[in-house]
Amino acid sequence: MSSLRERIAANRAARERKSVEVDEWGEDGVPLTIYFTEVTARDVDRIQRKHKDFLANPTIAGMVEVIINKAEDAEGEKMFTLEDKPVLMGEPLGLIANVFGVAFSGLSIEEQEKNSEATHSDAT
Repeated sequence: MSSLRERIAANRAARERKSVEVDEWGEDGVPLTIYFTEVTARDVDRIQRKHKDFLANPTIAGMVEVIINKAEDAEGEKMFTLEDKPVLMGEPLGLIANVFGVAFSGLSIEEQEKNSEATHSDAT
């Protein structure tokens, strides 16, 4: 019988990564696919040390740092480092917000749009 700690760790390892395709960052007409594992309490704690009250008042710099910390390639290797922050800060706000939304919510853009449409149709 495994301990609760072992079960939690095993469940975390088994969770699927989410992905987003970013046309603007692709090459030769093929979008760049970025993979994300779920944002953890540790991730939020780390980002809030630098960006106070991030959950209530997310900053663009904080969003970019979440992307840097969480973005992986298909093999699970980190895609960005803090050296990439100036380049990412120069990207359009909507693009950063979309990529951050997938990273932070754990939902793909398609899933976010479905949820938004469902919420919108429920309100009408």
